[in-house]
Amino acid sequence: MSVRLRVNPITCEGHGLCAELLPELIRLDDWGYPLIDQPDVPPELLAIARRAADACPTLALLLEEARDMAAEPTTWRGSRAARARRERR
Repeated sequence: MSVRLRVNPITCEGHGLCAELLPELIRLDDWGYPLIDQPDVPPELLAIARRAADACPTLALLLEEARDMAAEPTTWRGSRAARARRERR
């Protein structure tokens, strides 16, 4: 099972929180938008990657989990609690 990191460029507003939480995999361009150099998330960074996805104000940071190459990926868009907090704002 592998987990890949992805950013929805339409949803992202360039807050940069993802790069602060996960600098091992995400850096920011000159305008503050995330660039992912290595989309595969190592197992030791998975918990931090999930935390970064939860913390994204626009839910633009996505984690996709594929059990094998033939299976459809499962997308992690942050927890329900994180989504509920954003909706209350």
